[in-house]
Amino acid sequence: MTLRIALAGVSGRMGRTLIESVAADAGCSLHAAIDRAGSPLLGQDAQAALGGSSGVRVSADVPAALAGAQALIDFTRPEATFGYLQACATARVPLVIGTTGFDDAGKARIAEAARAIPIVFAPNMSVGVNLLMKLAEVAARALQDGYDIEIVEAHHRHKVDAPSGTALGLGQAVAGATGRDLARCAVYGREGVTGERDPKTIGFATVRGGDIVGDHTLLFAGTGERVELTHKASSRATFAQGALRAAKWLQGRAPGLYDMRDVLDLK
Repeated sequence: MTLRIALAGVSGRMGRTLIESVAADAGCSLHAAIDRAGSPLLGQDAQAALGGSSGVRVSADVPAALAGAQALIDFTRPEATFGYLQACATARVPLVIGTTGFDDAGKARIAEAARAIPIVFAPNMSVGVNLLMKLAEVAARALQDGYDIEIVEAHHRHKVDAPSGTALGLGQAVAGATGRDLARCAVYGREGVTGERDPKTIGFATVRGGDIVGDHTLLFAGTGERVELTHKASSRATFAQGALRAAKWLQGRAPGLYDMRDVLDLK
């Protein structure tokens, strides 16, 4: 029996990739395809733009789309995600959130919804990136003395938030492992005469350009050596495959807020 998946934001780059990934996964079936009101795709077959046919038409009616669904996967924008949170909580449909760019208030809203339904919320759904998060904690504990910590990320020109959610997640992993408060020690940009580097800071550098899917490097710079942990994504399929893995993992889970390290048993 296949898992009935509803997808949000199917006109976006990740939405199209998710449609392809669901079609390629024998353990999943496309139950519903959701897009914003006014989308030119409304009423069309969800796979039409990909040259195929799914038998599922794109709709903006979220409650109807969730009826009978076993999970919703959302890679959209924070303002759209809040609507899906409420709809999923009402319909008791587990939710996978790959959307980034939430502020603290937005994260609190997700945590509140997780009291009603199980939610996987992660800054990056890639299996490799989440392994990187775990390695970052191990490395940070070993290298916290005498090593300066910098995080460099690069994404395509269309990405609207910076630093990326993944870069911030790496920062949180390092800060937690070394007993720091990221809100106090993060440095998001340098310009002009900045003075010497504070050894307790965690620096972030952001690159935006072209069609870069997502590159992240965690750098520990010591005296006489550098240790670099790097992940490079060459296809959005890695995020889609991770999201499908999370949707399967959510089945039968109690309400609560989970992340990909729960899914991958990396905690």
